Amino acid sequence: MARHARTLVLGEALVDIVHGVDGSVTSHPGGSPLNVAIGLARLDHPVELASYIADDEHGAAIVRHLEADGVPLADGSVSASRTPTATATLDQSGSATYDFDLSWAVSTLPTAYEHLHTGSIAAVLQPGASGVREAMEQARTHATVSYDPNARPSLMGDPHEIRSDIEQLVGFSDVVKASDEDIRWLYGDDAPLTEILRLWSQLGPPLVVMTRGGDGALAHLDTESDVIEVPGLTVEVADTVGAGDSFMSGLISGLLDAGLLGGPDARARLRTAHADDVRPALDRAARASAITVSRAGAQPPTRAEL
Repeated sequence: MARHARTLVLGEALVDIVHGVDGSVTSHPGGSPLNVAIGLARLDHPVELASYIADDEHGAAIVRHLEADGVPLADGSVSASRTPTATATLDQSGSATYDFDLSWAVSTLPTAYEHLHTGSIAAVLQPGASGVREAMEQARTHATVSYDPNARPSLMGDPHEIRSDIEQLVGFSDVVKASDEDIRWLYGDDAPLTEILRLWSQLGPPLVVMTRGGDGALAHLDTESDVIEVPGLTVEVADTVGAGDSFMSGLISGLLDAGLLGGPDARARLRTAHADDVRPALDRAARASAITVSRAGAQPPTRAEL
């Protein structure tokens, strides 16, 4: 079953240092790719994380965090001079803004996997970004690929300078998920959001999804002329940390279960899939994200919770 297809997540793992509105300061492992890997593990998928951390206190915390959910760290991942950190400051609504201290490089990657997920800072920060692009190209011979740009303006610089790079990575992918904030940052506040979904789909991926916070999500599928609407769920928000990552892991999980990710044959099925085929995965993604925002920190749900 595709559910048991092994996923390799490639990207940054770091320690979030969170400043609460009450003046409290807490720290815990984070990073978008790490969160997606944990989310997939909690949904009972075999997954491995390839990252870039150090043999230091923060690195040890990341290793313990991954081990708690049975996520192995790929060989070569502990090779940085220091483990990256991200200082997150929460506002009254629970939304977070980030300040990063990190470096990124790609070591030799495992080859035994059927799905590759990547994105976020790792896909644009050199020297590692070149390795991510190469990994995505090579993966397409034996695996499906998903990508989340997860824009971080403070690190990614001028959107006009990286937009073509991001569009190239979209073209290497089978599934792309971005937030409406990501798209507006890349294309401007007046960007026609549904038209951007169609543009990205024309670049290659048969499924492109845009999340809209509490308003749910929109999805463009190659075989459908109309955009698919995913309604938002009403929950009491603790904070939004990890919400998009839980949506991503829920989406990948649902598509793996449906046999629409997990190797070249799954890619062919995804290209001919219709709305009814992908809607269960989209609904799972929305429910996973809703559960995560209902509790503090990036705590994706288990399969039993869903």
